[in-house]
This record gives sequence, C-alpha cells and structure tokens, in this order.
Amino acid sequence: MEEKDFRNKITWFTFLYSLLVIWVHSYNAVLFLGNTRTAYKTDWMERFLGDTVAQIAVPGFFLISSYLFFRGFTLERLWVKWNSRIRSVLVPYIIWNFLYYLGYVIGSRVPLLSAVIGKGKIPFTFLKAAEAVLHFTYNYVFWYLNQLILLILLAPLIFLLVKRWQAGCLFMAGILTAIYLGEVLPLLNLDALLYYTFGAFAAVHGKKIVERSWDLKHFAAGAAVLIAAFFLKGLDFPGNIRGELAASVVFYRLLAPLGLWLLVPENYLTEAKEWMKQNFFLYAIHFAMVRLINKTGALLLPAVPAVPFGLFLFMPVLCVFFSYQIGRFLRRFLPALWYLLNGGR
Repeated sequence: MEEKDFRNKITWFTFLYSLLVIWVHSYNAVLFLGNTRTAYKTDWMERFLGDTVAQIAVPGFFLISSYLFFRGFTLERLWVKWNSRIRSVLVPYIIWNFLYYLGYVIGSRVPLLSAVIGKGKIPFTFLKAAEAVLHFTYNYVFWYLNQLILLILLAPLIFLLVKRWQAGCLFMAGILTAIYLGEVLPLLNLDALLYYTFGAFAAVHGKKIVERSWDLKHFAAGAAVLIAAFFLKGLDFPGNIRGELAASVVFYRLLAPLGLWLLVPENYLTEAKEWMKQNFFLYAIHFAMVRLINKTGALLLPAVPAVPFGLFLFMPVLCVFFSYQIGRFLRRFLPALWYLLNGGR
C-alpha cells in the first residue's frame, strides 16, 4: 500500500484502540446501583465489552508502537529513534503524571470535588510528587507508557534477537512458555514484551505482509486469524488452568489486532478526520474524564440500570468530544503547552 494509506490506516486503528481503552475504564454499575443483583447484571454486560472485546486495545498499541519504531530500523539509527521517543513518550509521561497528581491535590481540597474524588486530603510534598511521576500513582492508565519506556530502552537487544527469524521465534516461544509457567520479570510485564517483540519481528521480517495492498487473500487470512483468536479465548482448559488460560488470553490479545489489520481494507477507509488524530492526548486525558463523568452522574442521575449502561456505552463519544475541544483550545491559545502534552504530535 502507499505510504499515505498506511499512515491513514494507522490513525484509524489507534483511534479505534483509544475508544476501546475508554470502555476498559468506564465500569460504573456498582457506583450507580450499589452492591445489588441488578448492579452485577449490568456490570456483567459492561465487562463483556470492557474485559473481552476492549482488552485487545493495549496489545494493539504495543504492536503499532513497536512496528513504527523498528520499521526501517538499523542500530545506526538508534539515537535518532531514542531522541524522538524522549519527546513523544518520556516528556509527556512525566508531565501528565505530575498534572494528575496536582489535580488530585487541588481537587482533594475543594469540598465538592473532594466528595467526587473520594481520597481524602492528598499531601503535596516533593516525595509524593516524585512517586506520582515515577510510578504513575494517580494516573493508572500510564502503566502502558511506563512499560513502553522500558521496552524502548531494550530496543537494541530486541532488534538483535529478532534480526534472525529463528532466534526471534525462539525468543517469543520462550516468553510464551514463561507466561504459561507463571514466571514474572522485575519491572517489565512478559505479555508486553511479547507484543512489542512481535511488532519488531513483523517490522523486520513481515513488512511485505503488513503493508501489502489489501486483497481477498488478506481478508481470508484476517478472518482465519480472528477465528483462531476467539477460539483460543473461548477454550475451557483442564490441567494447568492458570498457565493455559494466561497463555490463551495473551494469544487472543495478540491475534485479534493482527486479524483486524489484515481484515480491514485500507482503500475503504476515508481520510481520518482531525478529531481522530489526537489519540495520545485522548489516551492521556480520558481517565480523568471518565472518573469525573461517572462520579458526577452517580450523584445527579437516577439509579436505574439503563442509566449507567447507557453512559458506559456513550462514554467514548463524550471523551472524544471533550478531548477534541480541549485540544483545539490548547492548540490555539497555548501551543507550547499543547506540544508538550501531546508529545510533539
């Protein structure tokens, strides 16, 4: 496919994953309805979308981030790649984590907001601020960026491992085996390492497949991969239940984004609108919006099942609308701040 079509497809997919991530963080049934049977029924419907369908979003982000990093990569370009990620990943990671902490500190001292936040009076100290920045204490969704930063630092090693396809396959098989056995790494999630490594492997060895113009072979391959993904997700494993379920879930979350990419024809995707292009800003700000909308809604709206479920379904639309309007304001009146918050995008 042509470069403009490839970039447009990337924008569409990152926008889709941004919407799905919003669902992951929008559960509200118990908040509205309390610990009741009705609340649990509503919660089950929300979690079917949030815990099954939407959980492919972050693996999809890892795959896209890795593929773009390693696309045309050589070790000579490492510093160029790292420097660009300092601007686009590390700087906004620090700024957003601090802003979330500062927002909680201020909100915890405002009577009406304090009731919505529900965390008591949050101390404002250097150590608490440093902890919030380093460990995303008040910005839980940035665990993804925390993992991404670690993976970017490991990029030279990952590249050397996947440069030869045999070594890359063995390495990914080793990661999957470790997941099956319940092993853990300090600081780094094994599933994140698997997704990022697969993205690197695809960039080094599978560019012709990933960027080939869509045809019926792509459609058939995408459909087969999606069917395999849902088959693995639905299996009821005997024996080593924990390990096999963990491995099957990871396989599902890896295969589903791959199947979707092959299934969707790039020539049928219209040019992405401007409000679809600020996905990093949407990802960064949506958690605060979701919490504020849900907690305010629980205080003001009637406690009937249709209200929380309807708000849950509609939450991505609300977040996209408000995020885009805030972004427009920042771009126009505070462009330097926008540049930092959006990672120079």
